[in-house]
Amino acid sequence: MHAMQYEITLPSDYDMGIIRDRVATRGHLLDAFPGLGVKAYLMRERGEDSPVSQYAPLYLWTTPEGMNSFLWGPGFQGIVQDFGRPEVQHWTGLSYEEGPASAALPRSATRLRSPMPPSAAPADVVGAAMEESRRLAKAPGAVATALAADPRHWELLHFTLWEHPAPQEAGDRYEVLHLSRPERERLGTGRQW
Repeated sequence: MHAMQYEITLPSDYDMGIIRDRVATRGHLLDAFPGLGVKAYLMRERGEDSPVSQYAPLYLWTTPEGMNSFLWGPGFQGIVQDFGRPEVQHWTGLSYEEGPASAALPRSATRLRSPMPPSAAPADVVGAAMEESRRLAKAPGAVATALAADPRHWELLHFTLWEHPAPQEAGDRYEVLHLSRPERERLGTGRQW
């Protein structure tokens, strides 16, 4: 599994209805995309539990070929043409778990990025993060949760989809506008090594 996200930060007076319309008319285009486990079309608005207005889709890829096909194909080129070329963040997958609300369509998502302390053994940090990921996966209303790492910057990513408004303490909060999940079952469950 590979996690990927780009954030398009928009002006504070930007009409977020434009993003909602974009997703409503184009979101279905990845509903059968090969190599894509899940794409959560995420948005957050300034003043609504967020310091910024952003369109920030997050992807969980089942294959690098799928991710490459998207990045170098027409899908991502539409983003580049409309918003410029954003920085694409990516993490290698560590675990994926379905939650008790796995059959529900998610309404919200949380993303928590945290640095690995330089003095700690990476395996110990990942072990503790996996325990937290398992805990999140069992939380009432959790649809699914993923844990990933960026070993270049020694950063962990916890990403959770929720069937209800996201908990306050779980990191950056987003509204889920659409969920493409063509190969969700291929993400596997549990530890990814």
